[in-house]
Amino acid sequence: MKTQPERQKLVLVGNGMAGIHAIEQLLTYTQRYDITVFGNEPFPNYNRIQLSYVLEGSKSIDEIILNPREWYAANGITLYTDTTVTRIDTVRQRAITANGMDVPYDKVIIATGSKPYVLPIPGADLAGVVGFRDIRDCEQMISAAQSVRQAAVIGGGLLGLEAAKGLVSLGMQVTVVHLSDTLMEKQLDPTAGAMLRKELESQGIRFLMNACTVELYGENHVAGLRFSDGSELAAQLVVMAAGIRPNIEVAAASGLTVNRGIVVDDDLRTSAPNVYAIGECVEHRGECYGLVAPLFEQGAVLAKHLAGLETSPYEGSTVSTKLKISGVDVFSAGEFMESAEHRVLRIHDDWKQTYKKILLKGNRIVGGILFGDVEVAPQLTKWVNQQAEMTAEIHERLFGGGCCGGGKKTSAVEEMEDDEIVCGCNGVTKGTIVNVIRERGFTTVEEIKACTGATRSCGGCKPLVEQILQAVLGDEFTETAAQKQGICGCTPLSREEIVAAIKEKHLTHVREVMHVLEWTQQEGCSKCRPAINYYLGMMWPTEHEDERESRFVNERLHANIQKDGTFGVIPRMYGGVTTPSELRKIADVSEKYDVKLVKVTGGQRLDLLGVKKEDLPKIWAELDMPSGYGYAKSLRTVKTCVGSRFCRFGTQDSIGMGITLEQKFERISMPAKFKMAVNGCPRNCAESCTKDLGVVGNDGGWEIYVGGNGGIKARMADLLCKVKTEEELMEIAGAFIQLYRENGKYGERTSEWVERTGVEAIRRAVVEDHANRQALNERVELAIAQMSDPWKEVLHNQELRESLYEAIQKPQA
Repeated sequence: MKTQPERQKLVLVGNGMAGIHAIEQLLTYTQRYDITVFGNEPFPNYNRIQLSYVLEGSKSIDEIILNPREWYAANGITLYTDTTVTRIDTVRQRAITANGMDVPYDKVIIATGSKPYVLPIPGADLAGVVGFRDIRDCEQMISAAQSVRQAAVIGGGLLGLEAAKGLVSLGMQVTVVHLSDTLMEKQLDPTAGAMLRKELESQGIRFLMNACTVELYGENHVAGLRFSDGSELAAQLVVMAAGIRPNIEVAAASGLTVNRGIVVDDDLRTSAPNVYAIGECVEHRGECYGLVAPLFEQGAVLAKHLAGLETSPYEGSTVSTKLKISGVDVFSAGEFMESAEHRVLRIHDDWKQTYKKILLKGNRIVGGILFGDVEVAPQLTKWVNQQAEMTAEIHERLFGGGCCGGGKKTSAVEEMEDDEIVCGCNGVTKGTIVNVIRERGFTTVEEIKACTGATRSCGGCKPLVEQILQAVLGDEFTETAAQKQGICGCTPLSREEIVAAIKEKHLTHVREVMHVLEWTQQEGCSKCRPAINYYLGMMWPTEHEDERESRFVNERLHANIQKDGTFGVIPRMYGGVTTPSELRKIADVSEKYDVKLVKVTGGQRLDLLGVKKEDLPKIWAELDMPSGYGYAKSLRTVKTCVGSRFCRFGTQDSIGMGITLEQKFERISMPAKFKMAVNGCPRNCAESCTKDLGVVGNDGGWEIYVGGNGGIKARMADLLCKVKTEEELMEIAGAFIQLYRENGKYGERTSEWVERTGVEAIRRAVVEDHANRQALNERVELAIAQMSDPWKEVLHNQELRESLYEAIQKPQA
């Protein structure tokens, strides 16, 4: 019998784009590694390139997350967020963290990225001075925009201009302070730099050129900048965007060879055995790269090397730059400043605001700049990489003029070869995109993105991907269809279309839905599988059997995964009420299984944090308490005040009503997490105004509020109605919940659904239309009747216990 090779331990220091891209590639080649990832931010892997979109408000933080925590768990990766590795012990082969962890490795990858360059001037440490490298910086700037009106960005490079545009979008008066007389002088010549400045000034950005900042002044908070000529600029927010520096701290502390960056060879090896490095922290052949495409090229080489596959060495990258600011098309690649050794081809149309410059050495293309018209950017990148010889055909493609005898002008897409790179960030070729369109019947950019990764990172290739889609589909292409987004990249179908098809075709299984509705990904993804499973359960409560493999890992393991890879366990306490016996069990379990922290939650329960994955079944068995569903898309908690039982102001029994509501609706699935609160009087101690369903007691009965949210998108609840009896309250609550279940999108909180639907329409459906209210309650009662208590089943059913252990030992995809 052939034995399996022993799995090796791989540690990744840095949870950014470069390192995780390498891990993604590695997972496609081999499963030989047990992988541990350390990140010093509290978030999973996100798209740092799109921070400017978060800053300007066009995208949320959730929308730039590339790999959610469920992805790590599904791939058996142990993730420690908010955890800094301070050094690598290259003799003992262990990674040492600031909080005392000592993790062994067989191979380690350092991908610590870069840090913003902070000018070494007085005042640089004042409050109100930030960098622009991570989500925390964005949050600080967004928060500052609520009270600050004057901002300065030090640095007129790519990063600084993106930060400036984002701050202008937040309503601030922004001045870019730049040491040079040309914007983006590392990518643009004076002509293109001047055109860029003119365009950005029209968008509201101010510029102070040739300005040398020597001091930031202010008491405790920055108040302004002082320059070398003695002049000043008032600003209550200062963004340092004057450049980046490779983050070499871990490497230096570990005794590795460092220069500007961590020195690596063509296999991305450092000076220590079994220690590799990639990304912005690296120096390869004297070059450090700050753009994503070279970092992904490094990751592709390293992944194959670690998988034991043959691969060409990494020999460096030709960099190209595209500015990500709406309304500005700027591109440069290779060499861009002419000298005596160059031949220069140039066209400047001041009326159309276009500019093209191509540099030749001999007759070979070595670089160029495009402004205003960047259609040929992919071809120019290819020609620069190949140092292609200038021909009449290429000249016509760049500058027009009909020198090739007229005829029909071909598009950039038509001229591209199948092996040409379309998405430089992820190495996706035209041929790959054409093949998936033809073979899988794709009609949207989102489908192509989900399958190939094209447009996933910086998004700069999206117009070209759409052009390829249009070229392949021909007359079948419609712009609306191409931009249409389904519930995920596996399908162009919307929630409404999927639910209608489930009903019309009487589909009852997740795989059946994906097959009949022609999912492009045969197995679906972590976004659509849980959604379909929910819609099936909502449509057919008596027929559909819940498919646990389609649930998120938290729901499969009955606990919340934490940033260090441990779990949080929350027993249910109805209405926030517990007993000495329950508290004694919680205390005993916490001591026995070395629980790191017992925390009182905002929902009046106890959260046992730091539970090891392998201890989960035993903890639940010994607690013998129902789960508080702190991980589920269902009723989480019903917060209550003490009400008329004890409070001298209480007019209603809020505890009793809270427990009644919680016990009735506790296990039913919903589109998103659902929170309730019950107050015994209008003093609102239980904060009903920020809950999905809030109840406030008064002398005449109860007030019912809906659509509140106290989270990231805070929203005050709307008054739905007033009722006199508890029976009417329960009936309207049930009707509201069922209406939300049937019409809410999977993942959509009631706060969003109420705004989308309108509280008047909801009031008509569940308050005024008595027949419809009764029908909704009949359907919610039917759904409730199918819900068994999974906790009693898990604790007392051997087969279910074994399936839980199996899920723990081998996480499902």
